[in-house]
Amino acid sequence: MGLSRFAAPLAMFVLAAAPLHAGPPWIAVELPPNPFDQASRGAFLLVRVFHHGGESGDPVTGRAVGLVDGRKQSIALRFDRTSRPGVYALKPQWGERGEWSLILTNAQDHGDAAEVMVKVSGTRVIGVEAATKPSRHRELAVEPRRFTEAEVEASLAGRGR
Repeated sequence: MGLSRFAAPLAMFVLAAAPLHAGPPWIAVELPPNPFDQASRGAFLLVRVFHHGGESGDPVTGRAVGLVDGRKQSIALRFDRTSRPGVYALKPQWGERGEWSLILTNAQDHGDAAEVMVKVSGTRVIGVEAATKPSRHRELAVEPRRFTEAEVEASLAGRGR
């Protein structure tokens, strides 16, 4: 009876703590990139990905959704690795005209993902927003999530007129 009495509460504790121990992904944007760093020359911005508390080797994916001359466009983005672990350079691939929302994603194999939206008007950044939700863990204020298509569409509403 002695050990089995503690087995169930211990198992519940381990299961409850497991998602936080595994750690959610995180993503951060560096604007403007350091022009003195050879690895970031020509980049529009740098993306840093994290897994739990440290840098991650997870790949970054992204797309640019925009309005150019009143027409909607979508472009898959390419990222270049830099000399720093977990840091990727994004060079401009969407042109110098129009209103764009760049959706940058750090997705893990098990399905968790973190996203950041960078709003661009012409060649200028006009806003940056992280997709978050209230955390299930008391150690974290927020957790990452993906943007909904409605949020992406809303980011372009009223722009490009």
